[in-house]
Amino acid sequence: MSGLKLDPLKVADELTTFNRRLIDSYITLNKIHEIDTGQTPCVEIYREDKMRLNYYAPIGKPSCKTPLLICYALVNRPYMIDLQPDRSLLLRLLELGIPVYLIDWGYPDPADRYLDLDDYINGYMDACVEQVCHHAGSEQVNLLGICQGGTFSLCYSALHPEKIRNLITVVTPVDFGTEDFTLSNLSRHVDADLAVDTYGNIPGELLNDSYNSLMPMRLSMQKNLGMPRQLENRESALNFLRMEKWIYDSPDQAGEAFRQFIKDFFQQNLLIKGEVCIGSHPVKLQAITQPLLNIYGSQDHLVPPSSSKALKGLTQSGDYQELEVKAGHIGLFVSGSAQKIVPGTVAQWLIERDSPKRKRAPRRS
Repeated sequence: MSGLKLDPLKVADELTTFNRRLIDSYITLNKIHEIDTGQTPCVEIYREDKMRLNYYAPIGKPSCKTPLLICYALVNRPYMIDLQPDRSLLLRLLELGIPVYLIDWGYPDPADRYLDLDDYINGYMDACVEQVCHHAGSEQVNLLGICQGGTFSLCYSALHPEKIRNLITVVTPVDFGTEDFTLSNLSRHVDADLAVDTYGNIPGELLNDSYNSLMPMRLSMQKNLGMPRQLENRESALNFLRMEKWIYDSPDQAGEAFRQFIKDFFQQNLLIKGEVCIGSHPVKLQAITQPLLNIYGSQDHLVPPSSSKALKGLTQSGDYQELEVKAGHIGLFVSGSAQKIVPGTVAQWLIERDSPKRKRAPRRS
């Protein structure tokens, strides 16, 4: 095996460039005093405990009468869909005339230790649906769930089908038992009872470390080496810092809800078996007959396409469609190519299904 050959002049040039970028990064960071995210104006229309429900008015004439309620995951903050004006799924939907309501779960504290999935889905989520219907003067809502929020949305739609007109799931885990679902495979070795009994609420920092461990080279070493380039000027620095702010802005998880989600969904895969119970209510995905759009990222390392695509055939929807986006779990919301595809597809799909007279034929076996 031949030794590694390096060009001294090239190495010196690369080190000089790297050092210059470090100095530029330092100067740039000293001039940035605030990292602004979630800039789209909204009105809080409801609050219960830590949870808030925000309303975003469509820009221009509304194109859809039925309001859209977005349910994000508990493990991260929802401003991922409104990171900055040029990377905002939420803003694009408003520009297309879609009235949007967004659930902000807030930051659980020790008082929320015993909140379980029944509290979140049949409690807070159901209250939000009722508030949206009242505020919008509508009998039903369109529901869009993202990641774990998509799993919540499937459960809610199965339990309260009469309140949902159309359902959209985005990067949503459905089958937690697929071989390439790395996060699920790791979760099977977690002693959820010990974790909750030890911590109470599960620290957000602990979960972040788990996510970063899935791609340690890319999410740690490569990112850090490329950081000076990202921070050379104010615009690129803010792009980078907004994403970093979101990644590490991770709320703690209410202990009982975490325990149930890990054990029932990740470890026992009860959702696709039809054996999940939220409170005393069994969740049967066959109860979902609404039009259903399932969006997933072909390069998603957190929720692989195999897990999301498993939804096909599990419901009785007579109008099931899938949209594959060439992006990862986060890129599906912020990449330039996804911004050109996802908002327009979602808006058009909802507009075409906005008539209350549209019949929901059950899926043919």
